[in-house]
Amino acid sequence: MSDESPVRRKGSFLQTAGAVAWSFFGVRRSADYAQDVQKLNPVHVVIAGIAGAVLFIVVLVLLVRWVVGSGVAA
Repeated sequence: MSDESPVRRKGSFLQTAGAVAWSFFGVRRSADYAQDVQKLNPVHVVIAGIAGAVLFIVVLVLLVRWVVGSGVAA
């Protein structure tokens, strides 16, 4: 276990966003996961996860509106 406080970890928010994006796909090597646990700030992970979920929902809503509006689903 690392002695670093979770808020003092050196991982950037961009690294965190990348790790969260890969986790949405469900493909993450165990070595990368172990590195993420050591580097990434848990607060950043939560924020990136919520942002990713919101983005996913917005994309789905826009896709459904586009399909219904185009008449393809009729």
